Amino acid sequence: MLVTLEGIDGSGKTSAWEALAEAHPDGTFTREPTDSWYGDAVRRSIEDDGAEPLAELFLYTADHAAHLAETVRPALDAGDLVISDRYSDSRYAYQATSLADRFDDSLAFVRSVHQPWSRPPDATLYFDVDPAIAAERAAGTNKFERVAFLETVREHYERLIAEEPTRFIRIDAGQPLSGVLEDARQAVDGLLD
Repeated sequence: MLVTLEGIDGSGKTSAWEALAEAHPDGTFTREPTDSWYGDAVRRSIEDDGAEPLAELFLYTADHAAHLAETVRPALDAGDLVISDRYSDSRYAYQATSLADRFDDSLAFVRSVHQPWSRPPDATLYFDVDPAIAAERAAGTNKFERVAFLETVREHYERLIAEEPTRFIRIDAGQPLSGVLEDARQAVDGLLD
């Protein structure tokens, strides 16, 4: 089973990912961007406010392809539980926001790039939080952590959820972290039962 953790920056995904790794030590825990050279290129682009958005999309896409080939598919083939901190939905929501001025439906464009080859998640925990709270938590250290940008990213996530409501499990990420972590643990336990 492939479970992904999604939500805007500052929503508590990584903390939940760490807590879930403790609760399920036999699982495969991974993330995007990866720790590969592809992921390094993605991280460099994140820090560059002037990075070309379309080129950035393809850096993320290359990282995702390598992630699938080297980690996700082999773990799933071995029968492992795979939990990924960010996955394709992040790309859809974030890069669609970056490319909104270039395409009539940037979300559909970004999804069309992935659909022929990406492996969809079996379930997605969506950590939902107000963009202003998220930006404050994330401290606005890069171009993707600004309130106006996060508001649009959140709208894209809501569109994805509306299109596949049975795949997404909404976690109230505005509550104290202990509640977020407990809700995430319960959600994954429920998926595994």
